[in-house]
Amino acid sequence: MELFSLPEKSKTRWASPENPRGLPGKGGRTAFGRKGMPYFFVRPNRPLTLAEVSGHSGIIRRIWLTFHDLSPLMLRQLRLQFFWDHAPKAAVDVPLGDFFGMSLGRMVPFSGALFSSPEGRSLLCTVPMPFRRAMRVVLHNDGVSPAGMFYYDIDYTIDDDLPDAIGYFHAFYNQEMPTRLGHDYTVLPQITGRGRFLGASFGVRMDRERYADSWGGEGEIKIYLDGDTNHPTLCGTGTEDYFGTGWCQGRFDQPTCGCPIADTEAMLLGFYRYHVPDPVFFHQAIRVTIQQIGSWNPDLLRFFHERQSTVYRAGLGARNPPAPIDPADPGMPAFDLFERADFWNSCCYFYLDRPSNTLPPPPDLRTRALALPGFDEKELNSVQNDFPQVRVVRRYIPALDELDLAQLRELATALNEVVGFMSLQEQALAEAPEASAGDDTSG
Repeated sequence: MELFSLPEKSKTRWASPENPRGLPGKGGRTAFGRKGMPYFFVRPNRPLTLAEVSGHSGIIRRIWLTFHDLSPLMLRQLRLQFFWDHAPKAAVDVPLGDFFGMSLGRMVPFSGALFSSPEGRSLLCTVPMPFRRAMRVVLHNDGVSPAGMFYYDIDYTIDDDLPDAIGYFHAFYNQEMPTRLGHDYTVLPQITGRGRFLGASFGVRMDRERYADSWGGEGEIKIYLDGDTNHPTLCGTGTEDYFGTGWCQGRFDQPTCGCPIADTEAMLLGFYRYHVPDPVFFHQAIRVTIQQIGSWNPDLLRFFHERQSTVYRAGLGARNPPAPIDPADPGMPAFDLFERADFWNSCCYFYLDRPSNTLPPPPDLRTRALALPGFDEKELNSVQNDFPQVRVVRRYIPALDELDLAQLRELATALNEVVGFMSLQEQALAEAPEASAGDDTSG
């Protein structure tokens, strides 16, 4: 749509805590319209519908959000679902942080064409997401700690004239901790239908114990289209090549590719690639994988020899079946490629000609959290972020999060009555006893 275009029927709506259903004339009503409800309180295991439309076509055009605890665990324990046209299964069911490109649970600024974080304190998505009859965006908190001060805007239009052939937006999260030697990491399992692959955000933790501080990004991206079986139609030339740079990488961000995290001390990589100017269309099916291949040098060969490591060659030196090398062999090339197993996670994005897919849901929270670099499992059972009033209530009612809103209202009503009765009783008992007529205590 051109900026100067004035559609005849399209109407603009915003969903936010001040008007979560985007109803006309219903925004900002709390506290006399003086910013009474700018954020929500996201309780554990209580799904929260952030936006919902029924009976209208439309397009989600922008999503912005932030919240008080932008920690690695909270980014991974909050989970987003998107439903289109009353489909019973979500088209998107992924951890919130990974959806917005924070693939290692680390908030960093970056500026991409589809996702961005201007200063590393908020999360933005500008992928257009059309629907014909309905949409629903649901937020889940899979942990034990609430997410306090959850601000958001979901900006959309309704009653849009949509073309006959539209793609519904989908996303898929995956992780392998670690990957398997010689088996390419799966970015997107095979799905059938017609659509467009939009790209992915990746997080990689190199296995320093097995490979020291060596580079592990020689693997090629492979995109299997339609009738492809053993070999793909689209094949890249290297990991950093795929996200737009070369000869290893540093930190950078551009509209369609970037590497917001390039931590050489911890051997962590966070990168993305969006296929905006170079569309990846499929008409029957698609599957996407990426290899885990590294390159050795003389220092790494000595490391392998000292550790008595089992190493298999890749590249032109690859063998089938695989045979381990002898790192001390004087005839071994000083520089060559070898198979690796590192720790990978990703969130990919695509359009599909149907509102739901057959992909599996994300792993449970414990599995997702243990994939975070340096994560302490004790955090899973540590309640954080409570408001002061909630901390007081939790002190006396440890099972607070097991109560739904109706139960809390019932409890509040009962407490008010009990406190009111006991206060009246205390007030009555506090009155001084009646003095006798001759009792003069005036002095």
